[in-house]
Amino acid sequence: MDRCPLSASYASPASFRMETDCNSMELSSMSGFEEDAQLNGFEEADMKDMKLEAEAVVNDVLFAVNNMFVSKNLRCADDVAYINVETRERNRYCLELTEAGLRVVGYAFDQVDDHLHTPYHETVYSLLDTLSPAYREAFGNALLQRLEALKRDGQS
Repeated sequence: MDRCPLSASYASPASFRMETDCNSMELSSMSGFEEDAQLNGFEEADMKDMKLEAEAVVNDVLFAVNNMFVSKNLRCADDVAYINVETRERNRYCLELTEAGLRVVGYAFDQVDDHLHTPYHETVYSLLDTLSPAYREAFGNALLQRLEALKRDGQS
């Protein structure tokens, strides 16, 4: 999963999906060493513990789901973490987070079904967008509220 170490990934307000996490301005502002490291696949973000990455994912979208937390029962490692999520529709999922992205691995908390072959999503926004219409609505409402607040601040 390619990442820009200088930016967080946020979904586009129009589609709530985003395929890349970097724009050309961010890439051009990197130092030569960072740019070379990224091109060679040695990003700093690739070296971090997936449990920390999973906690960041949870904090990013907790406002738009009923419940979401990093599993305490399934083993997290440098290359994999598991996240339990309950959507606003009350559907429960166990998600796997790896360098390939996020995917559903079970339909209950702390459940991993080895026979389940679901697609990977590059961002948590994309994954939740496919699972939960109520997430999509909550995300859109939060985005509108932020835009209105920015507009008010700009008029002050």
